Amino acid sequence: MALKELEVKYATKRQRPYKLSDGEGLHLLVQPNGSKLWRLKYRFDGKEKLLSFGKYPTVTLAIAREKRTEAKRLLDQGEDPAEARKRAKKQRAALKLFEEIARAWHANRIEGLDSAHALRVINRMERDVFPVIGKRPITEIDPPEILEMIRAVEARGALDIARRLKQNVSQIYRFAIASGWATIDPTLGLNDALKPKPPVRHMARVPLAEFPKLVRAIFAYDGEDTPRRREITRDALLFTLLTWVRTSETRFAARDEFEDLYGPNPLWRLSPERMKMEREHLVPLSRQAAMIVQRRLQATNDAFLFPGAKPGKPISENTMIYACYRMGYLGRQTVHGFRGLGSTWANEAERYKPDWIEMALATISKSRLWSRPSSSSRASSMSVTGFSFGAASSAYSRRRIARDILYRSAPCIRVQSRGAASLPREDGTPQVLPSSRSCRRILQRRRTPMPPSSRCSSWTPLLPMTFTEIGRPSTMTLL
Repeated sequence: MALKELEVKYATKRQRPYKLSDGEGLHLLVQPNGSKLWRLKYRFDGKEKLLSFGKYPTVTLAIAREKRTEAKRLLDQGEDPAEARKRAKKQRAALKLFEEIARAWHANRIEGLDSAHALRVINRMERDVFPVIGKRPITEIDPPEILEMIRAVEARGALDIARRLKQNVSQIYRFAIASGWATIDPTLGLNDALKPKPPVRHMARVPLAEFPKLVRAIFAYDGEDTPRRREITRDALLFTLLTWVRTSETRFAARDEFEDLYGPNPLWRLSPERMKMEREHLVPLSRQAAMIVQRRLQATNDAFLFPGAKPGKPISENTMIYACYRMGYLGRQTVHGFRGLGSTWANEAERYKPDWIEMALATISKSRLWSRPSSSSRASSMSVTGFSFGAASSAYSRRRIARDILYRSAPCIRVQSRGAASLPREDGTPQVLPSSRSCRRILQRRRTPMPPSSRCSSWTPLLPMTFTEIGRPSTMTLL
């Protein structure tokens, strides 16, 4: 019969040792001095053997059962658990050099890392750490040695790399301590000895007052050898400026990522694999952005929206930044700085919450996003802007759904006189949202005026700035 935790806890000592069986060979040996030892009796090659699992309460009943399960698994594979334990102990004893333990640490966590990041980590260790302390026993390395190694990296101006190295070495020592290969982490007191981080330098961008001049310079760009290359570069710059995406996202934009280009709601859908935050990003396209996409798709049969000089390749990572240089913006405007221009414009407009702006820039973290309601909370509900809002299971669920809709569609919501909210359908007719008391309070607290134009996005609360008149590019509005 299986043991219970209380039976193990209150097992009293006797004059002679005795056993409390838990089944399948596992038992608790209670000694006359009161100590309690977990043991497993098993047979291997026709011989009876005994395997010790440790003392109670350090090894609890649940842990002892897990160890029994693992031992049974080894027996099923034709392996002696006692011999397997001896081999593992020898391997741990043999693994003493820093480089060997560092590679074991890296192999242990590689499955949870992005492949490119995992490669950068091990390359960093091979370049800066292993030549210095890689062949040293891990228990003999002291803080001055690690600091000297980091100082060499700082000397070449790589302050961020130096801090990352210190962090990686600390992680390796914590892994070694947990594995029984080390007892202390010599990096703990090194933070104050490192050079301070340099002040953050944002990507260069012109003031908003010079924005019209920048737009005119892009329209007049003629810095490429052929008219075709000039047109591609010009369209790539304008498209990035209109959508606030990163350079790589523009470069690798593919024709199959665009939806409803000739309809009322053109959309650019970027997969999680393409995004820095590793989640899907939806970009509603303004009229001007949609026209650029249409023009580029008609001009080429390439898989990429902005093809490069080589067949099957997109424009290079330097195409757009070099264009900025040729237009006279060296050190004053970068392509990534277009995002900063958009953020500055949206924040100074004082109409948008910071989270909305971050969503449009695809920089908001997953923890700050409201999750979509589950299928159980969407029963008997109606569809609103791609989400469902209806018979939720509780007032709390209704509040979450209301916030979800609000964060996605807030500029399109009008709060009516009695507290109910309406949101336009695709055909422009109003659609009344369910008016539970909690939802009405949320919508009333966060009411937002309608945008200047009747067109609005059903996916994101913020549409990027667009140029309403080519002759007056300083005029910006929501479209």
